[in-house]
Amino acid sequence: MLAPLHGALPHDDETTFRVWAPQADRVTLSLNAASASLSLRPTGEGLFERTTHTAPPGTLYQLWLDDAGPFPDPAARFQPQGVHGPSEVIDPTAYAWNDADWTGVAREDLVIYELHVGAFTDAGRFDAVRERLAYLKTLGVTAIELMPVHDFPGERNWGYDPAAWFAPARAYGRPDDLRRLVDAAHQEGLAVILDVIYNHLGPDGAYVNAFAPFLTLAHTTPWGAAVNLDDDGAAGVRRFFLDNALHWLREYHLDGLRLDATHALYDESTPHFLAALSAAVDEHVDGPTRHLIAEDHRNLSRLVQPRDADGYGLDAVWSDDLHHQLRAFTAGDAEGYYRDYQDTTAADLATSIRDGWFFRGEYSTYWGEPRGTDPDPVAPTQCVVFIQNHDQVGNRPTGTRLSEDVSPATYRALSVLLCVVPEVPLLFMGQEWAASTPFQFFTDHHAELGRRVTAGRTEEFADFSGFEGAVPDPQAPATFTRSVLDWDEPRRPPHDGVLALYHDLLALRPKLGDTVRVAAPSDTTLLMERPPFHIAVSLKGAADLELPPEAPVLLHTEQGGYTSAPRPPAFAAGTASFSRAGAAVVRAT
Repeated sequence: MLAPLHGALPHDDETTFRVWAPQADRVTLSLNAASASLSLRPTGEGLFERTTHTAPPGTLYQLWLDDAGPFPDPAARFQPQGVHGPSEVIDPTAYAWNDADWTGVAREDLVIYELHVGAFTDAGRFDAVRERLAYLKTLGVTAIELMPVHDFPGERNWGYDPAAWFAPARAYGRPDDLRRLVDAAHQEGLAVILDVIYNHLGPDGAYVNAFAPFLTLAHTTPWGAAVNLDDDGAAGVRRFFLDNALHWLREYHLDGLRLDATHALYDESTPHFLAALSAAVDEHVDGPTRHLIAEDHRNLSRLVQPRDADGYGLDAVWSDDLHHQLRAFTAGDAEGYYRDYQDTTAADLATSIRDGWFFRGEYSTYWGEPRGTDPDPVAPTQCVVFIQNHDQVGNRPTGTRLSEDVSPATYRALSVLLCVVPEVPLLFMGQEWAASTPFQFFTDHHAELGRRVTAGRTEEFADFSGFEGAVPDPQAPATFTRSVLDWDEPRRPPHDGVLALYHDLLALRPKLGDTVRVAAPSDTTLLMERPPFHIAVSLKGAADLELPPEAPVLLHTEQGGYTSAPRPPAFAAGTASFSRAGAAVVRAT
């Protein structure tokens, strides 16, 4: 078992501090803001270490590099006063877990619910998420995915401005509050996946680069210099992030990691960092199966192929094509990467559902080069699909949801499609009741950085066609407040009907057969067979579909209970008629 290399680790009434600082001659430790300091001794390869009995759990400490400092510990397990303040010694073994019988959730059974801890409830805390677990279990999801919870500057942030990779955000609670959330989720039968960021450093409070060469100019990314995975000093950077992944999985019993923007992990060494990561998890994480899921726009089959077949050994990948096709097809999106999907047909949608993704080497107008690889070696359950996620909502000018951009009937039809595809479906918080609250981009940076972020956000959407008016200021507290879910909504029409639809769809999903046949009988409709069910979906306008003779209707999205509209007339045997976009699920004879 690979022992943790970084941070402060209590043991046997002592605490061992380890710091990787290859560019320093001396590293000293200050405890509880005392003027006296303890020197750490060099142990080779840039590592410094000191064991002391004077720093029990709860001790605050800071580090000095030669004469520079004080700095927080880059691998601190908690930052009680924020990412610029002192670190706190945390005992990761003190929590008494109650999940010894937890066996995890198999990949083919995953139904993922993505949420932002701060905006999921008014309280915005780990404990408040825990109070909603029974709701999520009843809804029918099998896993929650937390947007990044490692600490960030300020009191509100999406989490993609990483500063303290090992420390749960103090805005959400203490480390044991996160442990209680995971423990309680396991009692409810829910897995917990965490979004982690290894592709860039945050713009404020990411002190790791003061300690070691975490960035390299050998590659560039949308965030500037790349994380150093293959340049001088890369071995220590790689070990830091491998330790971080093992930290979350072992110390917090998490069931998986969603790896942000893996296409920006530039690494020309062997093995690739992602292969090293999957190998480390296989070797050093005991217990239930853990899921490593990449966010990657390349449609790259290598991500999920076994390491012994020259793959990276990950378990699944976010697959964007179906989302982009559906937005272009139903909402008319045509800018940015949607340019590649303007001519989407129902037959193209059927291809993505059948194969996991659409682009497999065709030329991409947006990227200016061929995109994608053959999906044939990729299982459908190795693709995570969605009709909304944090990016696809929050990176719109005003954070509007899909339910604001298509008709209610079309939204119900798309919801049916998402819940019956053979891929792993992902829901974004509030989607299940067509929440009217937006999810906007929010930050809480210091004044100068905040001004730059606000200006950048405004410039980003200056030429966005069809958009007029001010972009919500990321720094304004009201931008965050608007993004918090309204938990009274699912009790009110029309939201209660949409919630009832999702309940029924997710209850149906485990009954769907493994065999999948999907076809496009017209330009606007899809017909899917997942024995013993046939699913007919009309995405645009009126349609008549041929269904198995005398197949009784099990669910229709335009029936009473899902909508305030009158219940549609009974279907004639063997047909389904749609007066507008809608969907029906019928039981085969």
